[in-house]
Amino acid sequence: MPDIVVRGLSPARPQGKVQLGLLSISCALGRGGRRCKRGEGDGITPVGRWPMRHVFYRADRIIRPRTSLSVSPLHPGLGWCDAPGDANYNRIVELPYAASHECLWRRDHLYDVIIVLGHNDVPRSQGRGSAIFMHLARPDYQPTEGCIAVSLSHMMRILAQARPGDAVSVL
Repeated sequence: MPDIVVRGLSPARPQGKVQLGLLSISCALGRGGRRCKRGEGDGITPVGRWPMRHVFYRADRIIRPRTSLSVSPLHPGLGWCDAPGDANYNRIVELPYAASHECLWRRDHLYDVIIVLGHNDVPRSQGRGSAIFMHLARPDYQPTEGCIAVSLSHMMRILAQARPGDAVSVL
């Protein structure tokens, strides 16, 4: 599959379209729109080409996604370190974890399926942004903290077509 292409409606707006072949899918973007990432917590969806690294899903809520990508079930003890300066910055961590982190086991449904995108991971640069995912959107497509969010049905369609080495290009 060619890259999944994400285009914003305008650089500063938190809505966009995901192009998957001939299909155009609505998506939510970061509250700061899409542009070059300035740093941790800026709310920007970073422009660039981000490999799809891994898929996590809530096995207590949905069936295992059908995909050729690497997949693991989430459990309540998983988090993602977002503390610049920490040795595990922008990496998955086991909870409890002393440094600042995001809990991946959420009460809402946003992280029922997550595609970890390869933003700022090889090499990692402290403070340049962490936890850039493609995840599920809120029903009204409210802005994200910098991720790309789509509906569950569209996420499953993306995953069914995704292959190792595929990427998401944010233009």
